[in-house]
Amino acid sequence: MASPKVIIVKESVEELRKVLKKSSNFISPRIRMLIELKKHETTGISKRELADVLGVSHSSIQIWRTMYQEGGLFLLRSHKKTGFKPSVFTEAEQKIIEDKLKDPFNGLRGYKELLEYIDSEFKKDVKYNTLLKFCIRKFGSSVKVARKSHIQKDENAVDAFKKTL
Repeated sequence: MASPKVIIVKESVEELRKVLKKSSNFISPRIRMLIELKKHETTGISKRELADVLGVSHSSIQIWRTMYQEGGLFLLRSHKKTGFKPSVFTEAEQKIIEDKLKDPFNGLRGYKELLEYIDSEFKKDVKYNTLLKFCIRKFGSSVKVARKSHIQKDENAVDAFKKTL
C-alpha cells in the first residue's frame, strides 16, 4: 500500500477557521479538508480517510488537493457556478405585466390571454410554462382565483344598490 500524500498547508488552523466561518456551504468542506490536512501534516492522510472524515467523495478530495497545490486557498475558494439566469422580461416589461395582472378591469381570463398580450405588445415568443412560473414567482398570481370585479360592472349601479339596501 502506498503512503499517503503529504500536503503542506501554508495557512494556520486559526486562519482557516476564520475563512470557514465566512464561507458558504458549497465551499466549507474544502476548508475543512485543509484543516484536516493541517492536523496530519507530519504523517499525512490518505484521500480515502479524508473523504470518510469529511463525508464526501474521494474523487472530490483528489480534485480539491490538486486545486490547492496549483492555486492555493484562492483557487480552492473559487467556483464556476454562475447563479441564476437573467429574466426573460426587462424591468419596464415586468411593470407593465404587473399592472395588467393587478387591474380588475383588464379583461384577462387566464395566462393564455396574457401570453397573447405579451406576444402582441412586446413581440416576444415566450413559452406558456415560463410565463406561468414567472407570474407566480414574481407577482404571486394564481390561475384559480376569481377576479375582484366583473369587467362590465357599473360602479353607479353598485352605489345605487347600496343606498336602497
